[in-house]
Amino acid sequence: MPAASPTGHAHIVGSLAFRNPIVLASGTAGFGRELDDVMDLSALGGLSTKAVSVEPRKGNRPLRVSEFAGGMINAIGLANPGLAAVRDEFLPWLPTHHPGTRVFVNVVGNSVEDFETVVSGLDAVPGVDAFELNVSCPNVKAGGLEFGADREMLDALVRAVRACTTRPLFVKLSPTLGPSLVATAECAVRAGATGLTLVNTMPGLVIDTANRRPRIGFGSGGISGPALLPIGLLATWRVSRALPGVPIVGLGGVSTADDAVQYLLAGAQLVGVGTAALRDPRAPERIARGVAAWCARHDVRDLSTIVGTLEWPA
Repeated sequence: MPAASPTGHAHIVGSLAFRNPIVLASGTAGFGRELDDVMDLSALGGLSTKAVSVEPRKGNRPLRVSEFAGGMINAIGLANPGLAAVRDEFLPWLPTHHPGTRVFVNVVGNSVEDFETVVSGLDAVPGVDAFELNVSCPNVKAGGLEFGADREMLDALVRAVRACTTRPLFVKLSPTLGPSLVATAECAVRAGATGLTLVNTMPGLVIDTANRRPRIGFGSGGISGPALLPIGLLATWRVSRALPGVPIVGLGGVSTADDAVQYLLAGAQLVGVGTAALRDPRAPERIARGVAAWCARHDVRDLSTIVGTLEWPA
């Protein structure tokens, strides 16, 4: 049974209305159609698509994904069919089959021009509600430094993309920024970002001891799953306090409704579900229903009244 709005009316985030705050994280939802036979996308607030680059990308060699006790490690390599195929074949499907499920298009590139090309190429596609910039990508023209690791580069990137679209623009930041995360978030918003996605995966290594080799083909990879929950919560709380009113998609380690409510209390307006959906495609629907049940138990009629209400110890 589809999960309605937790409070019986639309959940407003910036200029967009969502049926509930649960969205599928980029890289775990494909472009929606891939999940249609295992998940009711109409039960969710939205999804962030697989990363889109200008040209198709084959991605890294296998194995690309491996589980461990605290979650999952992956190194997909941003495999995707490329701008033209996404525009013509993949994006048109969702709004005709699940109207009202919001679509964030995740964008990657090796230069500012790459990001501009993808956003400009998809800006007029019906059903695209917002863009999400993956700034963990290396800027090849700057010697491979990640866009998100240098605030001057990030400023230039966000300003350039902002000029290409009037749609909401979210910037997805890495937890590795540590103490500079807040300053980086402030930089992105000053440059024109509508909101932020916090956080991306954490770099790590898992070893196959029998073969004395990394578990995945690329070697190291991104850590996601339950181990990331406290990191994502702290990042969300810190940034939300520094930038009150700026929409945040809280992401990392969400596998239960209680996890999702924690992100809302920490300051997120939307909550992303990733690894949990890969393990169990029905998990996002259960989480959405669980948030609705929590709201009913606590007489919460408007989600905005609990966002950012974490009481910090004196």
